[in-house]
Amino acid sequence: MSISFNEFLIYVGIMAGVTYLLRLLPMLFLRKKIKNVFIRSVLYYIPYSVLAVMTVPAIFFGTPHLITSTVAFISAVILAYFGYSLLVVASGSAVAVFICELIFMLA
Repeated sequence: MSISFNEFLIYVGIMAGVTYLLRLLPMLFLRKKIKNVFIRSVLYYIPYSVLAVMTVPAIFFGTPHLITSTVAFISAVILAYFGYSLLVVASGSAVAVFICELIFMLA
């Protein structure tokens, strides 16, 4: 099923409008600084929770074996716990997956 160029422009316009409204509505309704401690803490942690929700499933479905994915996740958590940078955590978990996949291949 193909769509015409005019329909495509309508779809892009609707998408742009919805995106703009999502960014405009908080500015319209929340003109004052938020003083509620609970709401401020929730808004503070939303980016971290969204990132976790997008990243964790990708970790476990990124390799063909669940064991290698679990090793990558555990190694990333350990490296992050000890305060290493994102580059070191990502590289360390990638190396862990590589080593585990080599072990699977040789076994």
